[in-house]
Amino acid sequence: MPPLLAGLAVAVLVALAASACSSQAAPAAGPPPPDVSVASVLTKNVSQWDDFTGRVAAVESVELRPRVSGYVQRVAYAEGEEVHKGDLLFVVDPRPYQATLDRALAELARAQAESRLAGAQDARAQSLIEVKAISREEFEQRKANSAGASAAVRAAEAAVAAARLDLQFTQVRSPIDGRAGRALVTQGNLAQADATLLTTVVSQDPVFVYFETDEQTWLRYAELARKDGRSAGDHPVRVGLSSETGYPHAGTLDFVDNQVDPRTGTLRARAVLRNPDRLFTPGLFARVQLQGSGQSSAMLVDEKAVLTDQDRKYVYVVGADNTAQRKDVVLGRSVDGLRVIQSGLAPRDRVIVQGVQKVFFPGMPVLPKQVAMGAPAQPAVAVAAR
Repeated sequence: MPPLLAGLAVAVLVALAASACSSQAAPAAGPPPPDVSVASVLTKNVSQWDDFTGRVAAVESVELRPRVSGYVQRVAYAEGEEVHKGDLLFVVDPRPYQATLDRALAELARAQAESRLAGAQDARAQSLIEVKAISREEFEQRKANSAGASAAVRAAEAAVAAARLDLQFTQVRSPIDGRAGRALVTQGNLAQADATLLTTVVSQDPVFVYFETDEQTWLRYAELARKDGRSAGDHPVRVGLSSETGYPHAGTLDFVDNQVDPRTGTLRARAVLRNPDRLFTPGLFARVQLQGSGQSSAMLVDEKAVLTDQDRKYVYVVGADNTAQRKDVVLGRSVDGLRVIQSGLAPRDRVIVQGVQKVFFPGMPVLPKQVAMGAPAQPAVAVAAR
């Protein structure tokens, strides 16, 4: 081999050997531990609230029907507006009833005139009978005529009162404060007394929320009532609508039915709430929470920290060596966005609440950052391992 080629071959072999030694001396480094946010298990006193579903109902609801028959002359309100007790809503043609009243007044005047005449004749008969100027039979006849005339006056007065009442009933007025519905009978249509539905009026403030509870829950509440001496009004109620988060509306339980429905095994209850801003409308779906007991100590974690493995629930906690360890837990109810842990955690455990998706297996190293339990995601200062 020529000297030049031999030198190049030696140089290449030396370079390859140096590269192999370098790769053996400095192996490739692994990925750094992921950043996660941890929070200590929150221990505090909480009240037990039971969840139910219900419907909003008006305290007062009236189906408005006319008390006299006739053709509707006028619809005197705007459909859907709030009305007050005594406001005019419909007018039935009053002319036939005005004529009836006028006729009754005329009959009353005639009866009063006849009564005055019969009274005068009776008084004259009293003086004549004393001097025996008339017979006893004629005296009794005049006395009976006077009594009959007085009765006719009272009958005519009753007819006038009835005719005047019918005339008043031609003006259909709201019996309650509330919101009137659409007019089901419009101008020119015939309305039959006590039969034709004109409209409905429902009260607005306060409102009822009806819901049903199962037998076990009812028995638990009954036991609490016996122990604590509570009445229905002592149970606070919280209500939320389908478009709302949480239960922002406070009320009280004011009625519990007197028997359990044997077909469904449920008992109906009712809460009452103020409705000054008219947010509640009869018929709306409502979520109801009823306070079932006094305060008791409980451990709580953020809902976001709870994971699911088939039928089991678990969380990751950070140990002293900054590794993620799995712990199976038994969940309780939700309290203000946090979840009650019935078993599986210790009060001093630090739970991964943010970045839990970065943990791929138990024992994986992590870089924990301390946050408050239930706090929103935000940068935090890393803490040293204990």
